[in-house]
Amino acid sequence: MGAKARTRGKPRAAAEEVDPLFDPVVASFAGDRTVAPARMFGSTALKVGGKVFAMLVKGKLVVKVPADRVAALVAAGRGEHFDPGHGRLMKEWVAVDAAGRRGWIDLAREARAFVASPR
Repeated sequence: MGAKARTRGKPRAAAEEVDPLFDPVVASFAGDRTVAPARMFGSTALKVGGKVFAMLVKGKLVVKVPADRVAALVAAGRGEHFDPGHGRLMKEWVAVDAAGRRGWIDLAREARAFVASPR
């Protein structure tokens, strides 16, 4: 059972639960007023400019980064291509399991920058 999302300095949705695994990622964006909470694939997510950039799905951090970055993370054994459940891998999304938690905040920041950038 997750802790309730806090209102002080953290993006949150009313009465929304945040998984304790994802809470440090949410907290890392506390001072960023451009980041807002969202729901995606039944999980708490973070968005910037109306677009989701990070979420926790089945205990894994899932972030949107360029396709070549996804390939590099997968090749390095740091993540896997994200499959939302219909057998189609998403080319710009990577899933990183809890063993890689130390790098989650950096990946989420990288994803935020990618999603917020004009392309």
